[in-house]
Amino acid sequence: MTIKDIVYNDSIKFILSGGKGGVGKTSCAGAMAVLSARHGFRTLVMSTDPAHSLSDSFDQDLSGGEIIEIKGVKNLWGMEIDTEKGMQEFQTSIGDGGAGPELEMASQLVGDLGAMSPPGSDEAMAFGKMLEFLEDTSYDRVIFDTAPTGHTLKLLELPDLLDSWLGKMLTLRQRLSSMMSGLRTMLGGGAQDESSWEMLQRTKDKILAARIQLSNPEMTQFAIVMIPEAMAVFETQRLLGSLHTWNIPASNIVVNQLVPPNPDCIFCSKRRDMQQSNMVDIRDLYKDLDITEVPLFNSEIRGIDGLTELGKILIGEEQ
Repeated sequence: MTIKDIVYNDSIKFILSGGKGGVGKTSCAGAMAVLSARHGFRTLVMSTDPAHSLSDSFDQDLSGGEIIEIKGVKNLWGMEIDTEKGMQEFQTSIGDGGAGPELEMASQLVGDLGAMSPPGSDEAMAFGKMLEFLEDTSYDRVIFDTAPTGHTLKLLELPDLLDSWLGKMLTLRQRLSSMMSGLRTMLGGGAQDESSWEMLQRTKDKILAARIQLSNPEMTQFAIVMIPEAMAVFETQRLLGSLHTWNIPASNIVVNQLVPPNPDCIFCSKRRDMQQSNMVDIRDLYKDLDITEVPLFNSEIRGIDGLTELGKILIGEEQ
């Protein structure tokens, strides 16, 4: 499946752009978002990278954790997730008793539960946003500019981690609920508030739905971005292995920043020779995937015009 097949496919709801830091993930995510919006899809491009660069890519401030309409392209919106703000809201909800009376009692036994948060706070907030848009019909497509590989791997393993974490929370509730019910009866208390526990169960159900959707190749595609250097090849291997383990569909690799021929520049020629040698290995390693080769631009890719130019290369309309 080519990038063009992915971007113009009506059934693809989620596209994730990921790889080693500094390889051009954000630019590729932005370019695909521009292509998608111009094709008529209501598109949201969202950064899950704690070190956001989506604003720089679009040359527009998308910070603050709110969805912002992107200027210059119809049907396109952007957002940089504010993970710190999200975690503060989560911890406040627990600290204010939002986790229910059983956990308030448990906090006296096991310590301050106000600091208890899901594993991997940055990734948890990013995944929370993914869950939020699973059921959102406001957008035809959501494109995620993911963090560098290590963070992305944590993000993709979160369905298992969060499911385990929520399971422990619900188990704790079951163990304490009978005790609390007895105390209420003795003290003449009212009915137990189930709302917080229903929320946890709904979250578990959403996580299950996320697993199904993220592993469905007709709904989700992960576009791997790399550069033709040995370290990037190793990291791409690791990423592909993890994607396979978690059944995340990945059919395309973008090899970015290829140095064009320049016989008048000795440095350029040596670097091109190194890259071309690595390309032999890349084509052999990933022969079962579609490989898109992108040349090194002579200037920074920034703004709608630059992303448009990159988009044309990604779908094979400009070489």
